[in-house]
Amino acid sequence: MTSPQQPSDGHREAPQQSPVPPNPYALVGDAPQQEPMRRARPAQQAQAQQQHQQAPQHQAQPTESARVQELREKLSQVRREVAKSVVGQEPAVTGLIIALLAKGHVLLEGVPGVAKTLLVRTLSSALDLDTKRVQFTPDLMPGDVTGSLIYDAKSGEFEFRRGPVFTNILLADEINRTPPKTQSSLLESMEERQVSVDGVTQPLPTPFMVAATMNPIEYEGTYTLPEAQLDRFLLKLVLDVPERELEVEVLRRHAAGFNPRDLAGAGVTAVLGADDLADAQRAAATTGVSTDVLSYIVDLARATRHSPSVRMGVSPRGTTALLAAAKAWAWLSGYPSVTPDHVQAMVLPVWRHRLQLRPEAELEGIASDAILRSILSSVQVPI
Repeated sequence: MTSPQQPSDGHREAPQQSPVPPNPYALVGDAPQQEPMRRARPAQQAQAQQQHQQAPQHQAQPTESARVQELREKLSQVRREVAKSVVGQEPAVTGLIIALLAKGHVLLEGVPGVAKTLLVRTLSSALDLDTKRVQFTPDLMPGDVTGSLIYDAKSGEFEFRRGPVFTNILLADEINRTPPKTQSSLLESMEERQVSVDGVTQPLPTPFMVAATMNPIEYEGTYTLPEAQLDRFLLKLVLDVPERELEVEVLRRHAAGFNPRDLAGAGVTAVLGADDLADAQRAAATTGVSTDVLSYIVDLARATRHSPSVRMGVSPRGTTALLAAAKAWAWLSGYPSVTPDHVQAMVLPVWRHRLQLRPEAELEGIASDAILRSILSSVQVPI
């Protein structure tokens, strides 16, 4: 299987490659020295590996249509277009594509200057979709996001003027800089794909995704995102400072005249439209999943609820989110059905923001990622 950190130019060839399970840390930017997740007992690993070698070759490939192969190639081209502007954030690019396939929203967290905003802007340029940006500030009002009623002096009536949320991709820049009242204005939009004003419901365009950025180190002038708001995000992706070689490449591009405000000048073009994305979403939704894998997801969720460091574990919405993300990742990797490897690869980005830790755990510096890794290593993996 192709690792998310090394996107392939032709995803349709993935089932023919050696059955290397996806790197569980590839979507979260962890250091490469991390050990892989414990899977099955050693005696069962050889049997599982043999099943991976046989099943994709004579099950997935003959039934895969040319249209599905074309869609995977276009999504691969989207990643290549993003790479023209953004260096060293391939895991985050993959996460954004998975969120699009799963019809979810993404929260991007990272220190200033790691290209969070540029990443979303470049992805939008690689997609033939309408995109709007909102800079969240302390004085931003809910109507500034969703829209508001404006009095029309000519007609003598109030007219609804649509806000920037009426778009395909909404870039909510520094979402934690606005009060919870304004943050919560996005709840209905993110969950129901609609906006209700004065008793009238306005549907949002399709597709619709919120890509929000936030700074984890600044606390002055910021507001904690409510748990209900966090739970609406399918993924929370952490963008780290790039490695030395990648940072040198960033400087090399700027020295050659790269302008982050001129993506067209960087050669970024739209390669995927709304119809293509809708077809890809339907194809990803048909990815098979066995009862054993469903039980495995539930067992992982129940383990978070019984962890001594967790005050509130993953809810059923979290399990459905993990299933949707795992199906999207399996389809993107060329697999006909979800395996435990796909589930493990998505656990951290899907669940890290859904755990509510006990105060004593926070005082001891225990992080959600560490708890989830411990759970992954302790819950028995089905074969």
